[in-house]
Amino acid sequence: MSRIGKQPVVVPAGVTVTLSEGNVLEVKGPKGALKNTFHPTMMIKVEDNAITVARPSDDKFERSLHGLTRSMIQNMVDGVTNGFKKQLEINGVGYRALLQGKTLVLHLGFSHTIEMTPPEGVVVEVPNANQIIVSGSDKQMVGEFAAKVRSKRPPEPYKGKGIKYSDEHVRRKEGKTGAGKK
Repeated sequence: MSRIGKQPVVVPAGVTVTLSEGNVLEVKGPKGALKNTFHPTMMIKVEDNAITVARPSDDKFERSLHGLTRSMIQNMVDGVTNGFKKQLEINGVGYRALLQGKTLVLHLGFSHTIEMTPPEGVVVEVPNANQIIVSGSDKQMVGEFAAKVRSKRPPEPYKGKGIKYSDEHVRRKEGKTGAGKK
């Protein structure tokens, strides 16, 4: 039995959960509403203030879906109550970010600026020129947009320049040495 899958998901006060035909789960809370369709073999039950997930058999495919389904439901409940947040830091001389309306404008040492518009449900904040905060209720969308921003200039190991997550540690490398020259 899946250790994660057999645990019930507790639904806090102020959150409404509705399960429709075809394993469509809709979760509404103070931070928004999320809707997701789960695999038809997973047996999802909404009782009082808990959601439980069960599987029909010990088939390898269904075992793999069991814990995944429960984790996705937990992320939906967490997202509409607390939300998710990713913080990015920009390091480098002349590298900076600013917000023009809802568009994120990045100056990353290229000959042009990079403009990125976040998807619906994702909010971008720029408290200062070297910090970006991506937040929203959908964990996947927040992580995906933060990864797209980071991919525009990932941190390099020699000087540490680029965009990195605030909790990420960039392993630094030593540069060239003069040894071996004649």
